[in-house]
Amino acid sequence: MHSAPRALCPHVEWAVAGVLGTRVSLDWIRQPAAPGTWRSEFSWQGQPGTASKLASALRGWQLLRFEVTAEPSPSAEGERYSCTPDLGIFHAVTGIHGDILIPEDRLRAALQRARAEETDLEAEIAKLLGKPWDDELEPFRYAGEGAPVRWLHQVV
Repeated sequence: MHSAPRALCPHVEWAVAGVLGTRVSLDWIRQPAAPGTWRSEFSWQGQPGTASKLASALRGWQLLRFEVTAEPSPSAEGERYSCTPDLGIFHAVTGIHGDILIPEDRLRAALQRARAEETDLEAEIAKLLGKPWDDELEPFRYAGEGAPVRWLHQVV
């Protein structure tokens, strides 16, 4: 969780607990990139598909900035979800080295939009890679001095 208003912090914990089926107590620290908000990081374990359930449980609150990642396993590709109040949610499939894997139909659609001059191909590819979300979240990713850094991921 990159940033959440203090009033939403318990709701975030309840949402995560509801998905994981266990009590969750997050360590919240102030988020210097957005005064008045708090941040937390949490490692979790779950079955393939848990990352999408976590992202779905959190995306309903418009004031949250978060990322959820699931490492690839022998039975499933990895996943990355990023969410910001301005951009909404981004989802990407990731390979064993963390690279974003773009399905060919999404690439074809981006090419088609660029050919029709609806948009610029470079901008389309940037969206497919999640660049707008990365650009907005980067200032929030820094945990601050002395803060523990734990990535949200799936361990199978």
